[in-house]
Amino acid sequence: MKTESKPRTGGEWLESWDPENAETWDKPLAWRTLWVTTFALFLAFVAWFLPSALIPKLNPLGYSFSNNQLYWMAAMPGLSAGLFRLVWMVLPPIMGTRKMVTVTSLLLIFSTLGWGVRVQEPTAPYWELMVLAFLAGIGGGAFSGFMPSTSYFFPKSKQGTALGLQAGLGNFGVSAVQLLTPYFIGFSALAFFGSTQTISMPGKPAQDVWYQNAAFIWIPLMVLASVLAWTMLKSVPVTANIRQQFDIFANRDTWLMTLLYIMTFGTFAGLAAQFGLLMANLYGVGNADIVSGTGAEAQVLVDDYAVPDVVKFVFLGPLVGAGARVLFAPITDRTGGAIWTLVSGLGLIVSIAVTIPALTPDTSSAASLDRGFDQFLWGMLAIFLFAGIGNASTFKQMPMIFERRQAGGVIGWTAAIAAFGPFFFGVGVTTLGPTLFFSIGIVWAVMCVVITWMRYARKGAPKPS
Repeated sequence: MKTESKPRTGGEWLESWDPENAETWDKPLAWRTLWVTTFALFLAFVAWFLPSALIPKLNPLGYSFSNNQLYWMAAMPGLSAGLFRLVWMVLPPIMGTRKMVTVTSLLLIFSTLGWGVRVQEPTAPYWELMVLAFLAGIGGGAFSGFMPSTSYFFPKSKQGTALGLQAGLGNFGVSAVQLLTPYFIGFSALAFFGSTQTISMPGKPAQDVWYQNAAFIWIPLMVLASVLAWTMLKSVPVTANIRQQFDIFANRDTWLMTLLYIMTFGTFAGLAAQFGLLMANLYGVGNADIVSGTGAEAQVLVDDYAVPDVVKFVFLGPLVGAGARVLFAPITDRTGGAIWTLVSGLGLIVSIAVTIPALTPDTSSAASLDRGFDQFLWGMLAIFLFAGIGNASTFKQMPMIFERRQAGGVIGWTAAIAAFGPFFFGVGVTTLGPTLFFSIGIVWAVMCVVITWMRYARKGAPKPS
């Protein structure tokens, strides 16, 4: 269907825009848009995954939630992000880049502020923390608006690099909030508002902390992002109403690329949200056999086994995945995306298979637990690596497969569905158990490898990309 274009008035809207015309393309504006929106996207991912950095510590801070309650709480931002992305995916042609990024950056403040307030005292009811977890999904929803709108500013030959940089650097918000939280909470000088908390971990003395710092410190940057967006961004005059944007669903490749992006970003987001809880429940404070012991032999195990501090490891997975996305984005511009999506799928099959045995800890000895934890950690990092590679390659494929306006819609749609990853991962681990759920992941990856080879990667493929 032909894209509807009409002139818009005001300093925000560009009068004409054709990035494929090298003579008239405003390259500085395109890159300025990329950096401002990437900064805002970074903060959006911070807001989205802030609960994942706080939830594993709620019980040590004085709450008394069950493991299932904590899994559901950690899954909630994924559910809401998927729903919010269905809204944000249609906003770029309607609101324009400038208004959309400005308003979104301000909306991030609500959940971030709420977590900073409610983490200080273990008195918040479960439903209230679930609401805050739901609102954190606004940060995930932003992705489906920011990425398509950025794609409007770049020619197809540069979109793999531009979108890979934006998504990859934005994804660093996940590892940043998980890496920096343990440091922020230890500085009393940062505790401008609120009270001191005392946290107790097995085998360690009680410690004074200021968990509100992990939330409050990001709020001034969110305000700054909104100011930068309002003062420095423009909007591309590409318009399409909601009905017109739905024409992507008549294209078979929309559905196939959705399956592939679930494999890549769904895996990344799902593991990033649940990594800390899964590690704690298998090898740390959530494993009763390790922490509390069940008799004399178990107590010896507790004494000999160094229970891993989740916060020292949980940021590594998102860091590896985001780094892979950034590093492989320029490579996909030179080689095409399909071949690397194929590599991603094959790598996920192998790395998930390696990880599965470690999902059932051997508590017969401290040495067995140590070996199991090492296999678990390295296997999970390999999963993050190959998911990150696939995140870069699929975003190269979509602008090659679809025309410009449709490509933006498909990017938004696939991102929306894949954002449910944290929710489905939490539900799957809770209801099916880690081993069965990871086994289903292998089956999904095999399906995606077949799709990629037949449709996009092989010689003579119908849609080489």
